Amino acid sequence: MKMLPLFAGLTLVATTAAAQTPVLTVYAPDYFGSEWGPGPSIEAGFEEICGCDLQYVTGDVLPRILLEGQRTDADVVIGLNTDVTKRARETGLFDAHGQDVSALTLPVTWEDETFLPFNWSYVSFVYDTTKIETPPSSFAALLDAPEDVKLVIQDPRSSISGLALLLWVKSVYGDEAGTYWEALAPRIVTVTQGWSEAYGMFTDGEVPMVLSFSTSPAYHIIAEEDQTKQAAIFDDGHYAFFELAAKVEGTDVPELADAFMAYVLSEGFQEGIPTTNWSYPAALADEKLPQGFQDLPRPATALFYSEEEAAALRDDALEEWRAALSR
Repeated sequence: MKMLPLFAGLTLVATTAAAQTPVLTVYAPDYFGSEWGPGPSIEAGFEEICGCDLQYVTGDVLPRILLEGQRTDADVVIGLNTDVTKRARETGLFDAHGQDVSALTLPVTWEDETFLPFNWSYVSFVYDTTKIETPPSSFAALLDAPEDVKLVIQDPRSSISGLALLLWVKSVYGDEAGTYWEALAPRIVTVTQGWSEAYGMFTDGEVPMVLSFSTSPAYHIIAEEDQTKQAAIFDDGHYAFFELAAKVEGTDVPELADAFMAYVLSEGFQEGIPTTNWSYPAALADEKLPQGFQDLPRPATALFYSEEEAAALRDDALEEWRAALSR
């Protein structure tokens, strides 16, 4: 019986301590918060220095914040990309990131004061070297490849990588993009809703080529010691794809949100990106990348649309794509 007051006292202390621990709520895509994604190690690293509890809310980030608006529980969002930031910015939910971006190692100059890049890659077609001996070196060469060079892509209406491909083709072909899609359509085995399904078809051997990213082969090289998956580097240039973090203006823990935004560009955060998100970190020197990344080929030209340009082109590019693939 004498233990009961002691137990009750310890419970009260623990409860009080928990109540005093500030919580940082971060909205993130499913992949980010998964056990194999970058989220767990970032959470552990940040909690070591913040004295807080970082909690992820995972799912489709943009639809969620559009639905919640000013009622959002998010303090920070992570995982948006430049092709959708115009819609996110127009919500008025986000504050300036306040970070010095001079250390960024991107193929473009970054001037956005709201959305902060944490990783990047080039949109690419990844192929199996055991099935394709000579990869295409351009979009035109892809059309002239042997008939058995088939591919799977993602739907630009539901997939950010699919939308990036749409903009990549648009940046190369301009007003002739629809004509190119018509010519490419016979090579497309199927269009999947998302990246995972498409890449799974590729790794299962159902297709020899898949829409992905230039850094995807690093996973096979490092994790599987498999050199047979490579990115086809196009002379046309490649569309650069950046993933971003942003601070919510209405956060009730602004100091924590600012600390997290600063942590995004720290070595502790950046060094974990290559082997958890299988992409280039946004602020890490090449010599600090794992060897499997240092050896990856890179295109000579980075193609990129600003959010205003991407938003202006999106609807017409989608209609060109839809019309071409429905014929």
